Amino acid sequence: MPTYDFPQDLRDAQLALHQTRAAYEQYATTLPWSAEPMPGWEADKQLHSTYRSGKPDSPGYSAEQAAEVARFQAELLRLSTVVATHPFWSTLDGGVVGARMALKHVHEAAVEAA
Repeated sequence: MPTYDFPQDLRDAQLALHQTRAAYEQYATTLPWSAEPMPGWEADKQLHSTYRSGKPDSPGYSAEQAAEVARFQAELLRLSTVVATHPFWSTLDGGVVGARMALKHVHEAAVEAA
């Protein structure tokens, strides 16, 4: 497996992308199941099961929650663009997909080495 000498700013942007994605996913667990107010529902009982899936009524996102989701999405888009359009990728003679996958895991290797 080839190794790559990723520039520090690219490594930093990838790490920020990972951290922002994790923070967004954590925040999303606190939100109502629907961004808009929606009535709850309960599905029919399934054959050979007593389980009934369903959701309670959703009040929708508050203005603050919607603004925070928009902030996360804008930051994720910005960081994704920084990573995807970094000049480093144009220095490779093929193998960009492998290099991109390596970049996604470069911080794991640094932690394991420490």
